[in-house]
Amino acid sequence: MPNTNSAERRMRNSARKRIQNTSTKSRLHTLEKSFATLATAGKKAEAATALKTLVSAFDKAAKTGVVPKGTSDRKKSRLTLRLSKIKA
Repeated sequence: MPNTNSAERRMRNSARKRIQNTSTKSRLHTLEKSFATLATAGKKAEAATALKTLVSAFDKAAKTGVVPKGTSDRKKSRLTLRLSKIKA
């Protein structure tokens, strides 16, 4: 248990941020999986739109600090390469 008012406030803030970060990461994983299923199915047009939303979500997550910028950039790069390899 926190001993000071500021420690109690920090505990509330960190709990709130943890919930928000978990939600954002879960959304990223869901978008990644949907892109992966479209990519393996060979649906390039749908995969391209899924990639666009995924890149946007990664940018927002990196901007708010949920995901490190390097991780975001690496994943976006690899997913873009994967999209370019799809035969359509």
